[in-house]
Amino acid sequence: MEVQETRVQTDRVLTIPNILSMARLVGVPLFLWLILRPEFGGPKSDGWALLVLALSGVSDYLDGKLARRWNQISSLGRILDPAADRLYILSTLVGLTWRDILPLWLTLALLARELMLLVMVGILRRHGYPPPQVNFLGKAATFNLMYAFPLLLLSDGKTWLASLAEVFGWAFAGWGTTLYWWAGILYVVQVRRLVKADAAAD
Repeated sequence: MEVQETRVQTDRVLTIPNILSMARLVGVPLFLWLILRPEFGGPKSDGWALLVLALSGVSDYLDGKLARRWNQISSLGRILDPAADRLYILSTLVGLTWRDILPLWLTLALLARELMLLVMVGILRRHGYPPPQVNFLGKAATFNLMYAFPLLLLSDGKTWLASLAEVFGWAFAGWGTTLYWWAGILYVVQVRRLVKADAAAD
């Protein structure tokens, strides 16, 4: 994400990277519906849910890579990409918690971090700054969680594969949650420095 600082940013909307990000956003309600189908009397559709999540991961990789390669980094793309990441995490948290695969405390820990970040964004806007850029640590946290959630979804069963998925799923969940909070704390530090600099300038 740091390379965005040195490349030309465009205000174009209909770029290939932006279309990929929009497609990811469209997949969010589909993904949540597939996860929750068994809770409303429908058949279990975890395989299809995992496919949607896998396609989302591929498009997440492609939209950033293509934006840099084709010089199509845009203002809209900087909003869509992290928004899609957060919505997939939120929908997965809702679905897996509803199905008792994720404990409520973990869901609340991740949601509390998101709430903290929203407060920081509000403070930045009040001081005339844009939202903080996604840093490497935040991306690493998201990747860990995006591996953890499908594995934990696979763990909802009685087979040896489910048991193996549970072990690796919780390992990724632990790392992802830790890195997620670490990145959030770094955002708080960044915001604090900017606000103090503004106060000193006044």
